[in-house]
Amino acid sequence: MARKPQENPQLDMTPMIDVVFELIIFFVVTIKQEDLFTRLNANRPAPASSTSSSNESDTTVTIEIDRGRDANGVIIYNKREIRRKELDQNLKEVARTSKKTPIVIKCTEASPHKALVDVLDICYRNELHSVSIFTL
Repeated sequence: MARKPQENPQLDMTPMIDVVFELIIFFVVTIKQEDLFTRLNANRPAPASSTSSSNESDTTVTIEIDRGRDANGVIIYNKREIRRKELDQNLKEVARTSKKTPIVIKCTEASPHKALVDVLDICYRNELHSVSIFTL
């Protein structure tokens, strides 16, 4: 007895879809993610010798920023409150002696951002680029 040819032969897609999903899961699980921290370009400081560390601590400039009576904040330089123009003049003197003088800026939790940005602008204007920022 001869078979009758089917008019519309259909292909079952369910196994094909299952295989595709398994391949997707396999590739997602086995993909190697790049470590972004290995690509960061960061210059790490060289270890300081014991003689140079005592000299650096003498020349480090410390600036503290605190919340003041107004929204501009208070800038404290050498343990006394100072205006931004005076800070600019003092940092010009520091820059004349050495442009690599480390500047340490200490902020409190309540210190306004405007004061920090002002201090950073003054440091940048005077070409003092060795700046560290700490929060208290």
